[in-house]
Amino acid sequence: MHIRTATMNDLAALTAVEAACFPAAEAATEADFAARLKVYPNHFWLLEDGDGALVSFINGLVTDEPLLRDEMYADAGLHNEQGAWQMIFGVNTMPRYRRHGYAARVMERVIRDARAQGRKGCVLTCKDQLIHYYEKFGFRNEGVSKSVHGGVVWYDMRLTFERPAGGKEARYGTKR
Repeated sequence: MHIRTATMNDLAALTAVEAACFPAAEAATEADFAARLKVYPNHFWLLEDGDGALVSFINGLVTDEPLLRDEMYADAGLHNEQGAWQMIFGVNTMPRYRRHGYAARVMERVIRDARAQGRKGCVLTCKDQLIHYYEKFGFRNEGVSKSVHGGVVWYDMRLTFERPAGGKEARYGTKR
């Protein structure tokens, strides 16, 4: 198993995994993924098995906005590569691969990469039954989200990174 970023060649596999993981009202479409891949393919983390089959993935844009808004799912143009927050739109793992730690491996990589890129942290929304899962990674529940995505109740979750010693934040190897 290895993790890599996405290319447009992954479009069909991403769409199929998303459809297997989320109800239709919540799932991103092939058109959604195509738009995202054109703008931020480096913010898709894909875990593949030894044969190259997609097992699990996480994707999301980067922004200076502190909360994940529903509009972000549909508008890839809201991505700001220099943004402070890595948004996480979905944590997807094919049903037959669940409960083996694969999603956790991908999440740990997303967190590590976001930290290395100088982000303030990561933001996601989740349903109440998954709050405890994300808390294991250090996310904090900020309460019920304003999101109405898919017509269900979501909770805002945030992982804020500690600032480096000296209090200065490095971004892409430059000092602010």
